[in-house]
Amino acid sequence: MILLCTAAVCRGQSFDYDAIAPHPRLLLPSVDETAVRTATERTPGLARIQSRIFAFCDATLSEPPVERIKTGKRLLDVSRLALKRIYYLAYAHRMTGDDRYCARAMREMEAVCAFEDWNPIHFLDVGEMVLGLAIGYDWLYDRLPDELRSRICRAILEKGFAPTDIPKYGDKCYKRTNNWNQVCNAGLVYGALAIYEEAPERCREIIEKCMRSNPRAMTVYAPDGGYPEGYNYWGYGTGFEVMLIAALESALGNDGGLSSSTGFLESARFMQFMSGPCGFSFNFSDAPPRTSMQVMFPWFARRTGDHALLWNYLPDEASETDLSEHRLLPTLLLYAAGIDWSALHAPERRTWFNRGKTPVYIYRSGWDSPNDLYLGVKGGSAATSHAHMDAGSFVFDARGERWAMDLGMQNYYSLESRGVDLWSKKPGSGRWEVFRIGNSSHNTLTINDKHHRIDGFAPITDTIGTRRSHGAVVDLTEVLGEGIRCAERTVTIEQDRYLSVRDRIETGDAPIRIAWTMCTPAQAAVTGRDRIELTQHGKRMLLVADAPGCRIRMRILPNDPPNEWDAPNPGTVRVGFETEIPAGQHREIRVRLIPRNF
Repeated sequence: MILLCTAAVCRGQSFDYDAIAPHPRLLLPSVDETAVRTATERTPGLARIQSRIFAFCDATLSEPPVERIKTGKRLLDVSRLALKRIYYLAYAHRMTGDDRYCARAMREMEAVCAFEDWNPIHFLDVGEMVLGLAIGYDWLYDRLPDELRSRICRAILEKGFAPTDIPKYGDKCYKRTNNWNQVCNAGLVYGALAIYEEAPERCREIIEKCMRSNPRAMTVYAPDGGYPEGYNYWGYGTGFEVMLIAALESALGNDGGLSSSTGFLESARFMQFMSGPCGFSFNFSDAPPRTSMQVMFPWFARRTGDHALLWNYLPDEASETDLSEHRLLPTLLLYAAGIDWSALHAPERRTWFNRGKTPVYIYRSGWDSPNDLYLGVKGGSAATSHAHMDAGSFVFDARGERWAMDLGMQNYYSLESRGVDLWSKKPGSGRWEVFRIGNSSHNTLTINDKHHRIDGFAPITDTIGTRRSHGAVVDLTEVLGEGIRCAERTVTIEQDRYLSVRDRIETGDAPIRIAWTMCTPAQAAVTGRDRIELTQHGKRMLLVADAPGCRIRMRILPNDPPNEWDAPNPGTVRVGFETEIPAGQHREIRVRLIPRNF
């Protein structure tokens, strides 16, 4: 029987369920195992990654299976650990034939099948749990006792699929446009493909629900490949999207057109530019400062033929990256097997610009040195999923250091457990009182000590790319709100030497007080009426302000937590100044960040 996909994104493709591949059908058919083994034997960087996976599996052999212990409203940590263990152990078994790994994976699957449920009220927990069980079921199919196969099938049907029929659960994955849609659909489709022969009608229904709903999430990559939720959630949402696409292709022969969605394949280049030269990301929204290995890059490189995505990608012997942190890490090795690692070259582009919900501009002076210059500038809105009040913010790297930084996300449970209303985007929500989320901690402007307007949007209206200057122009008028007739910020790197931030402000019918803020990990000292000297690791940078017609007051502010629920921010301060602009006036304020050796 051939069932036509009903989603518009499918572009006329169809799934022939009668031709579904035999087990193992998810990601890695048995005929491809030799290629993976050969690649890990011949490429030292891949061998190091695989050795981390095997070391994790060896440690897991003596550990008890996961237990159903929630953290606040989430079972997610348990689901993620179960997924990681099952995926790693099943991979290790297929690569080595060691029966200990297979037996330990079966213990993990037995344990999670025995849970009363997988916490469907927070449906991400279900999605990740089903994904882990499905991989274990499919990859170890010939080794599983009949009774365990039956238990896994029942658990997927009753604890994975059944909650999707209940609106308060299913709506959370099918109606959203963010990472929830991608993660939950991926897990559910893995379950459907794994146990297809046992419940074909129900499994087809799950797959078709995905093909109707998942295109909603794919719209966020348009038009240029930017991911509005930022660095951290690209790795999450897009990682699971790749898993979904790869499973459909390996089991059914095509992905229904999902990978052809506008901007999706280009988004890997967005992520490559989001990593700075000295080990820090452009971590706007909910994201940690440090970069991490993007597991799905080999898949994107193979799909696009753009192997420059893998420049400086594999870890060397001195790498301190804990590669075993990523629960989908084996996927990297599956797709790295098709790469000629001896023929890589650096990207030709040095700038990135995307429009969309969160417009972003990036410039880097090169791709070969931690001392390369790096500038990231963003616009957008605080109303976007996981967004902070950081429109107009920027990060800046020079001389191997990050000088203008973003503090990054705070652990969700640390806030939820203190009663903070973290997920409401309404004015007055406790979300905006969290220090790391509100605008006062970001590298932007604050007017009269007020929050940015949540419903305001800051477009990047122009980009600059000349021999002497590279940067972007952000219109902050809507975001800064009442009292502002016009606010335009231009952030550039000049002559590949120093940073320039120029703010043009026109006031309305009342005077305003402006706070210009930049967060930094450097030590800071006011050294003049218009300057602050920054120092870190023996390197110095001078911040110089120029505001004709304004009296400025330079300041250095601690990042001590203002509320009992705020996380500490050791080793960081905010630098900048305050000034006033009378009603009905136009002013231009310029700040330069200049290395002291120039």
